[in-house]
Amino acid sequence: MPTSQLNIQAQSGKQYIYSFAGGSADGDASMKNLLGGKGANLAEMANIGLPVPPGFTISTEVCTYLYDKGKSYPEGLFDKDIPEALKKVETELGKRFGDPDDPLLLSVRSGARASMPGMMDTILNLGLNEKTVEGLAEKSGNPRFAWDCYRRFIQMYGDVVLGLRPADSKHIDPFEEILEKWKNALGVRLDTELDAGDLREIVNAYKAAIREHTGKPFPEDPHEQLRGAIGAVFESWNNERAIVYRKLNHIPGYWGTACNVQAMVFGNMGEASGTGVAFTRDAASGENVFYGEYLMNAQGEDVVAGTRTPLKIARLEKENPDIYRQLDDIRTRLEQHYRDMMDIEFTIENGKLFMLQCRVGKRTGLAAIRIAYDMCMEGLIDEKEALRRIEPEQLNQLLRPVFDLGEKQAAIDRGRLLATGLNAGPGAATGNFYFTAAAAEDARNRGEQVILVRIETSPEDIKGMSLAEGILTERGGMTSHAALVARQMGKVCVAGCGSLQIDYKKGELRIEGKDIVLKEGDALSLDGATGEVIAGEIRTRNSEVIAVLADETLAPEDAPVWKIFDQFMRWSDKYRTLQVRANADQPDQAELAVRLGGEGIGLCRTEHMFFGGDRIDAMREMILADDATGRRLALEKLLPYQREDFYGLFRAMGSRPVTIRLLDPPLHEFLPQENSEIEELAGKIGKPFGEVKKRIENLHEFNPMLGLRGCRLGIIHPEIPAMQVRAIIEAACCIKKDGHDIVPEIMVPLVSTVRELEITSEIIHKIARRVMAEQETGVQYLVGTMIEVPRAAITSDEIAKAADFFSYGTNDLTQMGLGMSRDDSGQFLPAYHNYDIFDRNPFESIDIDGIGRLLKLSAKEGREVKKNLKLGICGEHGGDPASIEFCYKIGLNYVSCSPFRIPVAKLAAARCALM
Repeated sequence: MPTSQLNIQAQSGKQYIYSFAGGSADGDASMKNLLGGKGANLAEMANIGLPVPPGFTISTEVCTYLYDKGKSYPEGLFDKDIPEALKKVETELGKRFGDPDDPLLLSVRSGARASMPGMMDTILNLGLNEKTVEGLAEKSGNPRFAWDCYRRFIQMYGDVVLGLRPADSKHIDPFEEILEKWKNALGVRLDTELDAGDLREIVNAYKAAIREHTGKPFPEDPHEQLRGAIGAVFESWNNERAIVYRKLNHIPGYWGTACNVQAMVFGNMGEASGTGVAFTRDAASGENVFYGEYLMNAQGEDVVAGTRTPLKIARLEKENPDIYRQLDDIRTRLEQHYRDMMDIEFTIENGKLFMLQCRVGKRTGLAAIRIAYDMCMEGLIDEKEALRRIEPEQLNQLLRPVFDLGEKQAAIDRGRLLATGLNAGPGAATGNFYFTAAAAEDARNRGEQVILVRIETSPEDIKGMSLAEGILTERGGMTSHAALVARQMGKVCVAGCGSLQIDYKKGELRIEGKDIVLKEGDALSLDGATGEVIAGEIRTRNSEVIAVLADETLAPEDAPVWKIFDQFMRWSDKYRTLQVRANADQPDQAELAVRLGGEGIGLCRTEHMFFGGDRIDAMREMILADDATGRRLALEKLLPYQREDFYGLFRAMGSRPVTIRLLDPPLHEFLPQENSEIEELAGKIGKPFGEVKKRIENLHEFNPMLGLRGCRLGIIHPEIPAMQVRAIIEAACCIKKDGHDIVPEIMVPLVSTVRELEITSEIIHKIARRVMAEQETGVQYLVGTMIEVPRAAITSDEIAKAADFFSYGTNDLTQMGLGMSRDDSGQFLPAYHNYDIFDRNPFESIDIDGIGRLLKLSAKEGREVKKNLKLGICGEHGGDPASIEFCYKIGLNYVSCSPFRIPVAKLAAARCALM
């Protein structure tokens, strides 16, 4: 431990201050939890010899102490520790803080362990007052520069520390108002056109505004200024925008921020000075080029404020080759040292370069993947580290259709943005909107691209959803029917767009608060990545990856992204141990799953096979039959459809496993509700309208989710699972004769006791034996259950005795375990998030402390009974990276997700294995 570090620690009893000066530092890059990202990287840059202005970091422990102790600071912080650290900076530079002749000025910046750009506060040029500003002017020989610094300092300090910053965008910053009035009076446009006299008068006006708003004069004592600035930085950890940002990015509030106090260097001393922000590679594309912007005669906030147009960093090579070469050398050194793409901030003071910050740069999904791939090819990182570098969700940007960004922005600029909902299914879609599945089908038959717009979707909309380019709903959340099916189908979906006002009868769509009326058949565009709904068409195109998978003709030079994507999938397959299957109900979905690397089907929802055409009529006939004989006659009509569907799935999957869930939902979901539809059905099945209507009414249940569905339906009406099992085994026999050794996994839904599984298993085995005898072909099959009822989870040791596998249906298990309807949870879950009741939506990411304990217990008890019991998950959580990590930890064999989530799940599984 350095001597200076020991001295500071001895004074306060606990070390809160970490200095960086003279080419060395008390800390390093590994200390982000204590020093925050900015402080840790300042220390690291100092340690590797980069030109960093000296300073010190006040650790995150002071921030947490401040909040824990009722806004009081650790003893000795301001009267011993900070003065000692400040003295080191003064010694390094030969200047004194507050010296009226040659003042040391400071910057005070926040810096949490996770980057939160723009969310917390910064104060520059601290230490100026009526005396030191004159000393700075004299010493620099540049009065305009000195008064410009003073003007900037008073505005920042007034906004951040004294509270003059406007509460929202509707109000004008009093300092900006003064500055604009002064510039208008002088007839100038830029701050740089103001001379020293102008700036002196503006400073006086700023001070008058502070006295008017606060009743107190601007503080002249530099040490009082420093204490106020440090306090404001720590308090900004809990400002509104920081809290919102933390919640959006799952950053815990208990982390706190560090505070960095650093000697000022000045980019606003004239045309030989400047400031800039750059990335060591292109943060949008990932291309290995130096990318950034700069301004001469400016301070840092000028680059991002928009008041002056910054210049591209490439121009600096022509304007100042020496500085550019130094920056380019630092760029290389930082990449070699950190082995990552870095975001840097720099200042040029009278021709001398200083580094103010570096951090791992934010980047698009495409850039992240390309950078990791290129760095692996360059030998900076290995393939394991390349996998660790990519957040699985970033792969989505490589898979989804995309809008032409220029066209989209032009549409928004012309006022065509209608509303914003939940971004439930990423991608981009454009087409004419229709309110019903039938209208959508007719439009598609006319050659139109279709957007299906519904108040909320139901299983009966399945065909319209399958034909639509995108789905838009007024109601429903991220796990609503629309969202679930859209993700499975790879459809763009914007859900829960509450500002929509849909009138089915008039065929109109209105937007709350806007004088806009759209008619059915008008064009809409949906951005599933942002949730934006835009009037009119915007051109979309396949992503490069999907274009290759769809066998669109692309020359190798036209598919560089595919090459990178394919390599990441190969690396993922090399290291992961958790298998990835797909939720798929139709052969085309299964084929897509195989192309995307799926290793089987983890959930085939057979109810989705009964909608459309003659199938739904036969299904309704079966439901409304008077007795078992009538049901069997109707089921005989459904048998060929089911057999054909299963054969198609088996053929698409080859010899990969296919898990088929027997009929699960309540029967009323298959029945019409409108009188006109009931009358049409009555005519088809040859029964009176009144009789059919009464029968439908008698099937009404008070709580259908907990009513006659799942295994209960099969036990009460065994002819239903008997037909489905016959179709499965007959299709398996046919596919075996074609040369594929398929092993169907027949899954019994909604069991709560082992006896339910035993009764249903007897039906399954009886029919399977009969079919194999008829076909003179033997096939292997498994019988298991979906664990989706809490009682089943806690009695898994009993249920395992009758099961070959468990598949966790976490959608219903979450609903039942939490006592929450997922379709209605949008009314309260946002508030729950604000109150930190749940870190994440439990219907999107497994509630590990609650529902996760049920899964862990079930897996443990099931395996104690059967060591090789196959365990998987097929709820929507199967595509969530955090849930996949949990599944890996508790020893599941596979996860199953919608086909388009397979690459995300594979990468997440590989990262788990590399932890």
